[in-house]
Amino acid sequence: MTSENRILAGLIGQSIGQSLSPALHEAEGRALGRDYRYRLFDIDHEPAGTAALPAILDRMQAEGYAGCNVTFPLKQAVIPLLDRLSPEADAMGAVNTVRFAADGSREGHNTDWWGFGENLRRSIPAAGVDTVAILGAGGAGAAAAYALCRMGARELLVIDRDVERANALVSRLSGGSTTLLPILFEDAEARLTDADGLVQATPIGMTKLPGMPISPAALRPDLWLAEIVYVPIETELLRAARQLGCRTVDGGGMVVLQAARAMEIFAGLAVDPDRMQKHLLALLSGKVAEQG
Repeated sequence: MTSENRILAGLIGQSIGQSLSPALHEAEGRALGRDYRYRLFDIDHEPAGTAALPAILDRMQAEGYAGCNVTFPLKQAVIPLLDRLSPEADAMGAVNTVRFAADGSREGHNTDWWGFGENLRRSIPAAGVDTVAILGAGGAGAAAAYALCRMGARELLVIDRDVERANALVSRLSGGSTTLLPILFEDAEARLTDADGLVQATPIGMTKLPGMPISPAALRPDLWLAEIVYVPIETELLRAARQLGCRTVDGGGMVVLQAARAMEIFAGLAVDPDRMQKHLLALLSGKVAEQG
């Protein structure tokens, strides 16, 4: 492959050494016949820590990168370093995708919300969104909340142990046709009786944080559950919900779809999300085998 066929992209974040993004992006690039290289820039390895972000962006741009993804804890910190934001990124106050334009400018986008919404639409086409509870008001919760607002939700119950964070998300996304209500964490299970669906957007359930953020006794067979965690692909809460008969969505689809949209934005590639989904599942199977 010639250098003209090469596309450089990357991920900037903290403690990302085990990220599956390089393998996921590069496999799709190869399937499309491109020399696609996706590199990690872990601020844990930078003496300046998060303050190294401006220099990393400068370096990527100087080396001809098409763009990059940005993850925790830099989705807000990157915004002052950009020239313009997409309407979605501006509304959410968070950027996970940066495109380096040909004129030298930097565009900030957010593909997390689209990944969540599209994953829900594909997995549960008839999911009711009249009232939805969102457990966790961090970046994933904000993406889910924005997507559900766009999908016409009447009411979102925003639940977080950090009351200020829940209030901040409610304040940022209020003003449209969706009513957002901050709910105390201790009231979460009681309020699920009013909900059509539950979005699990906390880190609880990850391989490093096993367990369930709420009791499975709070679930109902007619409640749908969307999980954000994807390692493991089936969390304890997701398993309990399926056993009860709930319609469920695992976190893998969101990961794939947000990555697919990012590749379209900064590399202009017409990707195949279904192929990427199969590759993600293969990667996760390998990860389980290594840990087993």
